Amino acid sequence: MVSSSRWANARVYREYSTAIQLFGLPLSIFPISTLTACTVYPALLTLVLACTVYWGIFLFGYDTGVAGGVITTTAFKSAFGLTNASTAKINNVSSNVVAVLQGGAFFGALGSAPISNGIGRKWTLLGFAVFFLIGAALQTAAGSGTKGLNMIYVGRVIAGVGIGGISAVSPAYVSECAPKEVRGRITGLFQIWVACGVLVSYFVNYGISLHVHTGPRVWRIPFGIQFIPAGIMALGVIFCRESPRYLARAGKTEQALTNLAWYRNTTVDDVDTRQEMAEIEATILEEQEARAGLGWKEAFFGPGNFIRFVIAIVIFMLQQFCGQNSVSYYAPTIFKSIGYTGTTPALLASGVYGVVKVVATAIFIFFFVEKFGRKWSLFFGALAMGTLFYIVGAVFKTHPPVIRTDGYVAPASRAMAGLIYLYVVAYSFSWGPLPWVYVSDIFPNRTRHYGLAIASASQWLFNFTISKITPFMESALGYKLFITFATINILGMATFAFLIPETKGKSLEEMDILFGSISHADRMRDIQKAEQVVDNEAHLRPVHQHHGNESDEKAAVSLEEHA
Repeated sequence: MVSSSRWANARVYREYSTAIQLFGLPLSIFPISTLTACTVYPALLTLVLACTVYWGIFLFGYDTGVAGGVITTTAFKSAFGLTNASTAKINNVSSNVVAVLQGGAFFGALGSAPISNGIGRKWTLLGFAVFFLIGAALQTAAGSGTKGLNMIYVGRVIAGVGIGGISAVSPAYVSECAPKEVRGRITGLFQIWVACGVLVSYFVNYGISLHVHTGPRVWRIPFGIQFIPAGIMALGVIFCRESPRYLARAGKTEQALTNLAWYRNTTVDDVDTRQEMAEIEATILEEQEARAGLGWKEAFFGPGNFIRFVIAIVIFMLQQFCGQNSVSYYAPTIFKSIGYTGTTPALLASGVYGVVKVVATAIFIFFFVEKFGRKWSLFFGALAMGTLFYIVGAVFKTHPPVIRTDGYVAPASRAMAGLIYLYVVAYSFSWGPLPWVYVSDIFPNRTRHYGLAIASASQWLFNFTISKITPFMESALGYKLFITFATINILGMATFAFLIPETKGKSLEEMDILFGSISHADRMRDIQKAEQVVDNEAHLRPVHQHHGNESDEKAAVSLEEHA
């Protein structure tokens, strides 16, 4: 007898091969490994989901980098009365343009929890995408002068609300749909999309510096590009399926099982899918029995929850104060401070920084995140980052940057840039992607929307703080800025990483055991109860024909032989 999952794979195999042949192409030119990946790999549809909703995260990265470049241009300073302004005024306007986005994001992330809990992850994301589009329109339409600057502020606050909500809901949505074996890798795509957004923003600014020198196009083109990823996400999310865990929590068990089977590329009768559904149901049943109706209080003080909130808030605080966001937000300014004089060389150096960040993040997510685990990657990453910034600070102190007008960059400045690039490699292998992965791991199903909302809101609050103070710190501290960040990395972040538990390879339902919310014996008893509930519901459904025909059986056997 061929299993139900094999029958599902055979059906997809047959439909896929038929579609190929309809275009007049021989099936033999497509490697069987490609077909196997399309039909067997259970995380494929979750990967499609991630690559759809993470266009919103691309915006997170794009907005991180674009404003810091726009405000350094001569045309922007001229249009908004900053050409002959004092350093304090320039720092104030620069920090405001960057930081108001984070201020809006704080409220968006905080408000996402009740909305996501009420209408689901899918429609919440769509609503925040529309909100972002309104903010992007205001930024793009802004003219010059005080009125135009205020319009940019308002637009970035509104866009920030959208970004904040998207940043809180997206990782929860993807995490709830992903198989535990690859959840870290798929959830970690979050940081790749952030890095890609930052990279694109740097090169957009670099292109503007080369080809557009005057007029409102200097800021309208970079701000207008935001419509592209926002539109892709808004349209794409309409066709995504709701989170099975959210549906189960809402009492829609049959639809939850259907969606879970769809995301696993199996049928509702597949043994592994039903086992996973039973684990989800078990978690929900025991949460309803133990902590019914506690709401926000439960999120903080329910059994095993308080320590999770402490970890989530502290990990994001340390991530923001490690120094990377200061470089990302104000990359042209930072590179100017170490000797890359002139706007164009500084923007090009920023672009290289973005390339290094994307490549390093992708290598870590695709090859190492599930191999090394979360805990030790964070620990050794913090040590490496701190060491590199200590060296940057020492070189800065002993070889002060040479300010020249001919574009010459001194060897010491090149060395500092190289060390900063190595720093972002270490960051991309640790504190870049892993805080989002770790926080998405640890919260129980019942309170995940609250947990991620509070954690994401705290991240944006710390983000706002560092983006607001960085220009003033850079002006006042010089080389001590890097020494300060290095000390935070080694004394704070490495110590914290050493103390937290490892979550690699554990299901979302196993986190309650890890954090002491329930014993292993009690969890196994609840799973057995839930299996009985799922079996009883299955017996009440009409029997569907899924045994196929003879050709399906042959396709299933052939598929397994090649897998």
